[in-house]
Amino acid sequence: MHALSHYDMSPERGFLARHNPDAVSLPSELQVWADVALRLPQIMPSGAVRSFLQNNVPEIDYDLTTLRDPQARLLMVHFSFMVQAYVWGETDAPASLPRNLSVPMVAIADLLGQQPLLPYSGYVLDNWGLLDPKGPITLDNIYMIQNFLSGQDEAWFVMIHVAIEAQAGQALALFEPIITAAQSDDIKTCAAFLTDMAKVWAKLNAIFDRMPERCDPYIYFERVRPYIHGWKDNPALPDGLIYEGTRYADVPHAYRGQTGSQSSIVPSMDALLNVGHAADPLREYLDQLHIYRPTAHRRFIDDVRAQSRLRDFVKSSQDTALTTAYNGVIEAVASFRTRHLEYAASYINKQTKNSSGNDVEVGTGGTPFMKYLKKHRDETQANLL
Repeated sequence: MHALSHYDMSPERGFLARHNPDAVSLPSELQVWADVALRLPQIMPSGAVRSFLQNNVPEIDYDLTTLRDPQARLLMVHFSFMVQAYVWGETDAPASLPRNLSVPMVAIADLLGQQPLLPYSGYVLDNWGLLDPKGPITLDNIYMIQNFLSGQDEAWFVMIHVAIEAQAGQALALFEPIITAAQSDDIKTCAAFLTDMAKVWAKLNAIFDRMPERCDPYIYFERVRPYIHGWKDNPALPDGLIYEGTRYADVPHAYRGQTGSQSSIVPSMDALLNVGHAADPLREYLDQLHIYRPTAHRRFIDDVRAQSRLRDFVKSSQDTALTTAYNGVIEAVASFRTRHLEYAASYINKQTKNSSGNDVEVGTGGTPFMKYLKKHRDETQANLL
């Protein structure tokens, strides 16, 4: 395993941007794109967001490959929000994306090695700022940079995710020493680090518990969720979307929508703890999500999966303290998944209004999410020793 910085991560921020996204300056020629995107909360209620974006997002002759990484990531935030707003901001989904949106969107996605729509990284990892630049990344000191409609519920939903990602950094920093201890057959050290990790997860779960404080289930379903869907396995766009003026212009292309399951935290934990998932369509979906993560984060998960033999080590040690410590982390992750399942039920599945683009039975990633979440929670718990 390499240092976290090799994977564009840090102990203080986990998978969050290591730079402060709100401090990034765009080239003056491109600032107009950000200015238009930041007006979405004003334009979306008009019901005429498509004509606005068609008329106000200029086609700019600029070599985007010259952008610094933080600049490209900030543009990904702004452009992916505009793309989602164009697709889902009016009643019927369009068959194609106009070239003034599609050409920059594809170019930015190519530059970052991601897909040309809103990813979790654009929604959460790179979409936050600090009220006090010298303060911590905590719920009382962060804000959401780019919004669709704006408002407390939309912001709180994203802020909870940002705070969770930041807290997870302390757990991710323990991966390398835990893997090393297991490889060295160091029972005492491994048990100590796993005990510390369970304590971090207790804090992480406590943040997750705060979701209902300022994000109401009805408001989430009606005014937050509709705009983060993708166009794969979505009945409103059964064939996908044509990206005019790009290599995706000849036939529609379908991509999965932004979802918390694109976060790298839990897949990293599965890799460390050697939690397996049965080979079935839901496992295939889990594997598909891997390409929607930032490239460096994919490498981290892949390296952890290749290096960790933690479960076999704990099992073969027959050490009570080590087994207890391992089970404590398993239970903490299962608890996180249980809460995710509960929120999915109350925030989505129990809502009554249904539409072809915002189905109560289908997740923003295009799956039967209740079955998916329950299955992976149960498979996590099944790994208790």
